[in-house]
Amino acid sequence: MNPANPAFPPRADPGWGGLLDPGGPPAGGGAPCNVPHMSQSVRSARPNVPSQRLKMRRELAAAAMELFATKGYEETTVDEIAAAAGVARRTFFRHFRSKEEAIFPDHDDTLERARAVLDAAPAHENPLDTVCRGIKEVMRMYAASPAVSVERYRLTREVPTLREREIASVARYERLFTRYLLGHFDESAVAHRDGEEDGLDEPLLAEVAASAVVTAHNHVLRRWLRAGGQGDVEAQLDRAFATVRRTFGTGFVAGRAAADLPAAPAGANGTGGAAGREGEVVVTVARTDAPLDQVMRAIEEALRRG
Repeated sequence: MNPANPAFPPRADPGWGGLLDPGGPPAGGGAPCNVPHMSQSVRSARPNVPSQRLKMRRELAAAAMELFATKGYEETTVDEIAAAAGVARRTFFRHFRSKEEAIFPDHDDTLERARAVLDAAPAHENPLDTVCRGIKEVMRMYAASPAVSVERYRLTREVPTLREREIASVARYERLFTRYLLGHFDESAVAHRDGEEDGLDEPLLAEVAASAVVTAHNHVLRRWLRAGGQGDVEAQLDRAFATVRRTFGTGFVAGRAAADLPAAPAGANGTGGAAGREGEVVVTVARTDAPLDQVMRAIEEALRRG
């Protein structure tokens, strides 16, 4: 480990990635079940398995990122990553299927945290607000360790394989949010807004609204990463979400039961298009440096034309 490189914290650092810090020893030191003394070997034989798993994943990720940065992605092998982390090759494959997967150790846990936000949403909350709160879990993952996130962003821009892996991770969040919004669709609100009896169809509005939330998040995240992880990213995110709410906030109703949720619509894959009636696709093109409100207006105009 290169101590001079702030992008790579010591692998023993439980805060790498910013989620689910491993638990410490039991408070108070009491012996359970009225056993007067419990040996250290017995206590240590009962580890906090999820915490240990996440700690190992982060250590492997830190080793992979350091090697990718110093040797290059193509020149780095799984054996080298495992050796740098001080584990066997088989241990690496218990945690990751490939070396490109290794620099994203927290996405699985973050997806579950986002899902938990949706599941625990208050009955009165606007579903679009719930989704905005859910995706904040993703931003917190990045913001918890800015130097690591900036270095990872640099790597994903330079290595197409890593970029594809990141896109696949983003698509998982988008599918989660699409399904949630589809389960809270309010036909009467959309028909009233559009001045038409049928309005927009459910899958189209749900998918595009979810895409808008993810787009807003990614827009702010990229800007923050390009600035070296500096600035109040949460305030920037709130302003971006305000734009999304103004554009898409009237099509959903709070309080629909989870059991009523239909399956995610076909085509909800985060590829940049929005599936409409009978498989139609609406595509909007915008510059990556365009203001977010301009992007949202372009999306809404494309929907109206479609």
